[in-house]
Amino acid sequence: MAAGPRIYNLFPLLCGSVRQWEDQLPHIAAMGFNWVYLNPFHYPGFSGSLYAVKDYYRIHDLMWDGENSLEDLLKSFCWRAGEHGLAVIMDLVINHTSKDSLLAGQHPEWFLHEADGSLRSPRAIDPADARKVTVWGDLAEINYHDPAQHAGLISYFGDMMAHFVDCGFRGFRCDAAYLVPPEVWSQLIARARSKGNDATFFAETLGCRLEQISTLRSAGFDYLFNSARWWDFRSPWLLDQYNSFRTIAPSIAFPESHDTDRLATELGNGSYGDPLLIERAYRMRYMFSAVFSTGVMIPVGFEYGFRGRLNVVHTRPEHWEQPLFDLSAYIAAVNRMRADIPVLNEEGAQRQIRMGDPAIACLLRRAQTGRSWVLSLFNTDLHNSHDVCISGLDPDTLLAREVTPGGQGQTITAGDVLQLAPGAARIFVNT
Repeated sequence: MAAGPRIYNLFPLLCGSVRQWEDQLPHIAAMGFNWVYLNPFHYPGFSGSLYAVKDYYRIHDLMWDGENSLEDLLKSFCWRAGEHGLAVIMDLVINHTSKDSLLAGQHPEWFLHEADGSLRSPRAIDPADARKVTVWGDLAEINYHDPAQHAGLISYFGDMMAHFVDCGFRGFRCDAAYLVPPEVWSQLIARARSKGNDATFFAETLGCRLEQISTLRSAGFDYLFNSARWWDFRSPWLLDQYNSFRTIAPSIAFPESHDTDRLATELGNGSYGDPLLIERAYRMRYMFSAVFSTGVMIPVGFEYGFRGRLNVVHTRPEHWEQPLFDLSAYIAAVNRMRADIPVLNEEGAQRQIRMGDPAIACLLRRAQTGRSWVLSLFNTDLHNSHDVCISGLDPDTLLAREVTPGGQGQTITAGDVLQLAPGAARIFVNT
């Protein structure tokens, strides 16, 4: 069985030039990741945002070494990543460009326009209050509503993707994938795979409705991103999402991303100012993200407890922080555990088991085929230990062996009482 994606998001604006990105590769590989994800590295428009692309074939000034072409720099990076056992994902932003993009100047017919002929900006309505509308004024929305434009768009973006496959990229994280029709995606995916049949596609679908995601079923995506980062360890919605998503494609969990506040900041804004408590929370959150679904992802700095939110315009290398702690060895151990357990690399049915203690979250996840399963327990109380009696299991899930990194390989069965230390996560698989 293929290993599920273990993704490290190397945020380009924090890490500097492409040559400096290469310096991060030994560290990323040592933590047991198998993918490196890069946010957009293209030349941006007037706002300076990474996601407001002006020229897909020119590199951002901050990332340039002052000498080599975009192609040579990226080929070198992808090749060096491969030497460390890492494949590289690029961010594919094709639902909009910057308003001053070369593409908007060359093909205005491919974009939506206002009544006065100006380029239309993408916008979003707050589902809780329709009066609240967010408009991204630096962006121009591409017109996928008119099927007559699809052939030209597919040709242009297909050529662009093929270009970067030639540079060595093996994955594409497709920004706001639900805003591009599935019939367009299926042709683009086929084009990329004609250049490199191992090309892998990751659909970014956060913030959209389930019916929007369902439309991507025919597109051919390999993975989706789930919403595990926002789970309270109690509500049923995440398991509902998981079991819906897995009929479309396996999913990827993350404890934080470049689109979210840092976990350390959120904890610090609450009642968890103590670095020891924050580290406990980080360990539990990473383990949960690693075992919940087929894939896991963290952004650069998560392993160190960085607090500064990654900003797509203003972040710079000088914002690199003094580590609050270093979880590199722990993350490596969790990633080794993930890689070694087949059931953690596929998407079978999963349900929550109520153990009678609201501080304890328990998940039972089965293999897609066969009889393998994994039982995961999390003590969400960062201050106190909790005892829990193992109950509510299925008739064929009565005996399990612990595989938690640093554990003793304890065997448990239904009715046993386990102690979970503050913030502890304990993982068991069938014997």
